Amino acid sequence: MIIRPRRLRRTPSIRDMVRETSVSVKDLIFPLFVKHGNGIKDPIQSMPGQYHFSTDTVIKEAEEIRFLGIPAVLIFGLPEKKDAVGSYAYKEDEVVQRSVSAIKEKIPDMVVITDVCLCEYTDYGHCGIIKDGQVDNDATLEILSRQALSHARAGADFVAPSDMMDGRVAAIRKELDLNHFQDTGIISYAVKYASAFFGPFREAADSAPKFGDRSGYQMDPANANEAIKEAIMDMEEGADMIMVKPALPYLDIVRRVREECLLPLVAYNVSGEYAMIKAAEQNGWIDGERAMLETLTCIKRAGADLIITYFAKEAARALRGRIPDFEFQSS
Repeated sequence: MIIRPRRLRRTPSIRDMVRETSVSVKDLIFPLFVKHGNGIKDPIQSMPGQYHFSTDTVIKEAEEIRFLGIPAVLIFGLPEKKDAVGSYAYKEDEVVQRSVSAIKEKIPDMVVITDVCLCEYTDYGHCGIIKDGQVDNDATLEILSRQALSHARAGADFVAPSDMMDGRVAAIRKELDLNHFQDTGIISYAVKYASAFFGPFREAADSAPKFGDRSGYQMDPANANEAIKEAIMDMEEGADMIMVKPALPYLDIVRRVREECLLPLVAYNVSGEYAMIKAAEQNGWIDGERAMLETLTCIKRAGADLIITYFAKEAARALRGRIPDFEFQSS
């Protein structure tokens, strides 16, 4: 007798019936970059299809995102000024704080997540305060806590510390609770590797380090057991969700963390992963939409509950079939 698994692949309907993994629009989180000014929608060169927005234009973008069924956005900000201690990170009238408030006022059911880190805010581009030529972990915690609190006051549903300082989840949780923001959640970049795949993001966020690199605080790509330790530490410190970043080169890590973690697991399909597919698509080397959907499916199959991805809008349209143009619908 010949065993014939192909019987279950014979037609699209049969394949749909037996498919083990599926991606839904509700699984997606769309990152947004905001900057000072008005009427701004400036293309990001290394990330085709992505833009810098001002507060007024990011509201329109958020409306389209919600119209597509995407439930959440992740906000990154380019501050008005940078300094040695990242003091603009926690100013109440900075662009992230204003954009969060504007989005929540216009679209109350949009889940708004904010990145908490100092790399965009320090004039040397590192994720923490520099003392004697080194990132001072404990001095950084105070600034991160103040930044997270300012985001909570603006209306953020979740703050997402991406700095990789030890103890930052506990410090932020304590600051939020002391100021009566017990309901503001923490999505921890618990497992963040010192990756080459962040390159386009650093252009978008103007956050490249001016000296050295981030290997002293982000994880060594060769280490896997350490990822479990980092995830467990952040769970014990009070994180509400755990993140692995990047996603594609670390699907084995996504799987291992999933097996150890009872919290919702987020994977970040980062800028370099996005840019590679876009570049190959533009050169006619791959089918961009198929590669996008395959990528997201593989991340979900590895164990992610939620996926942060620059493909979110394109994926929403592909997953829901042909959706009428947003401009037509909103006119």
